[in-house]
Amino acid sequence: MRRLYKYLIIGLIGILTPNILSAQFEDQMGAWYMYFYDAKFKEGPWGIQGDLQFRNWNIGGDLEQLLIRSGITYRPKDANVKLTLGYGNITTGAFGDSDETSGESRIYQEALFPVKFGKRIYTNHRFRYEQRFVENQDFRTRYRYNLFLTIPINNTDFTKNTIYLSLYNELFINGQRKIRSNASVEIFDRNRFYAALGYMLKSNMKIQLGIMRQTTDNWGKNQMQLSFHHNI
Repeated sequence: MRRLYKYLIIGLIGILTPNILSAQFEDQMGAWYMYFYDAKFKEGPWGIQGDLQFRNWNIGGDLEQLLIRSGITYRPKDANVKLTLGYGNITTGAFGDSDETSGESRIYQEALFPVKFGKRIYTNHRFRYEQRFVENQDFRTRYRYNLFLTIPINNTDFTKNTIYLSLYNELFINGQRKIRSNASVEIFDRNRFYAALGYMLKSNMKIQLGIMRQTTDNWGKNQMQLSFHHNI
């Protein structure tokens, strides 16, 4: 009987511990610190864009991801679209006290379509296709669609000293479900909803501070985002 109680206690600990860790993970506010850049090569259709992101499970110190990404852009002469071919390198850290990390290389292609409604409503539609080489996993692909909505508050355009509202929602869909032998993922990968206030430092520089709600099949988490955007 004493041995039976022992096994029951061990079983309960095994069941409850992941839930406790998940609750701690979800309740803790995360933070992403980001730099985005976009530049044209003279007056031609070619350019470069990219971002550097330092993501934390908490406000700072517990690494979630270090993401470095850059791509070559092309703007066709007679089409209001920007096309990008790029590469990203991602280092992912484990939640909590562990210092373990895993790596990922990622190639991506995207198309960005800006659409304006009236005088103040600016939208962008971004379609992105990723080929992912994740450490200790099989080759993976992922599809992403992001709808951006930006509304200037004290001006009708984005000149210096403009304050604006920024919203977006991004849906992630996995391609291949099998990631290794006896392991697979769902078709739905995650969803991100974001709301922020932004300020135009100059016509080509802005900062944003907001909150993103990231949701998967297994968890949902709030993350503060502080970002600097620079058109070079």
